[in-house]
Amino acid sequence: MPNIRWLIGLITKVHRFVYLATGGWIGGGFLGMEFLLLHHRGRKSGRIFITPLLCIETETGFAVAGSNGGDVRFPAWWRNLQADPRVRVQHRRRHLAAVARKAEGAERKLLWERLMASYPFFDRYAEKAGREIPVVVLQVSEA
Repeated sequence: MPNIRWLIGLITKVHRFVYLATGGWIGGGFLGMEFLLLHHRGRKSGRIFITPLLCIETETGFAVAGSNGGDVRFPAWWRNLQADPRVRVQHRRRHLAAVARKAEGAERKLLWERLMASYPFFDRYAEKAGREIPVVVLQVSEA
């Protein structure tokens, strides 16, 4: 299979640009998929990165999967959250402060099932990656 990471990177940049430029009017949802923008601090550089991610809403915020498109490596944003779990989330037009944490045990199982119901391709990503995909809870701390 050809390496298309450059194409995925381009799509991500365009998606982020449109989401930000329209204030969330465009980019928050597409074909039944929900996206948020995760604003997180780089663990090495200290600069703020903005990453569009598929998400599901939970009672206390959101859950996302660190699938990295099925890559064997964890996504950079997940490594950044392990260093600094304080984030900002934009979901459509809402801007929220949140704290990230890895779901474990029964909570992970439940959220993984909900993520799979919305995005069944995550199962293929997990198989391809050969690692457990982290389910990350973004617990909203303020509006």
